[in-house]
Amino acid sequence: MAAPWITADDAQVLLGVKIQTLQSYVERGLIERREDPDDFRLMQYSLQDIHQLLRRKAVGAKAEGHADETADPLVTSSITTVLDGRPWYRGRDAVAWSDRATLEDTARLLWDCAEDPFLGLAPHPSTAVGSDARARAFSVLAYRAATDTASAGRSEKVLKREAASVLIDLVDAMCGASRNGLIHERLAKTWRLEGPRTDILRRCLVLCADHDLGPSTYAARVAASTGASIAACTLSSLSTLSGPLHGGMTLQVAAFVAECRRTNDPRTAAALRLSQGLEVPGFGQNQYPGGDPRARAIAQALSFAEDLREIAHAGESVTGVAPNLDFALVAVTRTLGLPVDAAFTLFVIGRTVGWIAHALEQRQAGKSLRPRTLYTGHRPGYLDPPKEDPVVTTDSKVISLDEAARAAGRSL
Repeated sequence: MAAPWITADDAQVLLGVKIQTLQSYVERGLIERREDPDDFRLMQYSLQDIHQLLRRKAVGAKAEGHADETADPLVTSSITTVLDGRPWYRGRDAVAWSDRATLEDTARLLWDCAEDPFLGLAPHPSTAVGSDARARAFSVLAYRAATDTASAGRSEKVLKREAASVLIDLVDAMCGASRNGLIHERLAKTWRLEGPRTDILRRCLVLCADHDLGPSTYAARVAASTGASIAACTLSSLSTLSGPLHGGMTLQVAAFVAECRRTNDPRTAAALRLSQGLEVPGFGQNQYPGGDPRARAIAQALSFAEDLREIAHAGESVTGVAPNLDFALVAVTRTLGLPVDAAFTLFVIGRTVGWIAHALEQRQAGKSLRPRTLYTGHRPGYLDPPKEDPVVTTDSKVISLDEAARAAGRSL
């Protein structure tokens, strides 16, 4: 069960507001505040009051004139949250869970399975085409999205079985071949890793599985709300992930690491980006003001190459924020000498579990997701022809166009 009192940082994340707005809620009596019993210098905020305020905001938004009665201003979920500076999978500390769990374990947890959907699952014949993992992922999901049965009207047991099949087909496609064993073991065989190096893949996959409601996860829920198949929901998520501000971030981190290695001066490379008005990719995460615990867990489980540790230290000293999950994934793949797209592969395979979890949960909700729209365009009809005759001016007299034509001896 979630703690009844949370920190100011966590309260701001849940409400999506700055500290000044949070304080105004306290002053208006909307949120109760107290001193932290363990540190009188810090304040804590009532989680119950915050949830009540969020519900009131949702109801209030629906009451506005521009809001559709079917609009969904707030998505409720019991899958994943970020609280006390840590991610939680169905109430379990995700970082602690990653100490032992496999991605299959995580799927069973996030999908809320009563039975094992992977048991006795036979892989489909490969339909993937493409020269790299990314292209093959798109191709296999597109094929299944075009051929699989819609999710509407089907039982949860059948959908979870199909979800496991979609995940395994995606792994087959991105690995380039169908293999036996757990997912992290199959990746290790593809990349020729053994021993403890195999285990770091397991941890990375688990920590990538889900993280609140990012754009790609929301895309899965939108598709699921229409009754689309599990494969179609996953494809919509992968398409959203392909943007440079989401899944493409690992490529930006890889480019920054390459630049640091080329110049052998990571501090200057980071400072140069800031001087150009650019962010330093791989550092900072809004939901973790104290640092991304997922990145820390990965760094503790695998000693990164020395130059990568130097890049991490330089980036943190220049930006003032710690490395995040994107940096950790790139650092792992560079330390282990994996293909250039390995970080993207790890993220996609891991996050697919979360995408499917949200798709399954949205199907249970049984309604279409329709966000509100506030129209800010031109006044409707502003280009329509005027209802009255236009006028022209001759000397000081104002007359209609018809009158002007008759005066000129011709008809319009």
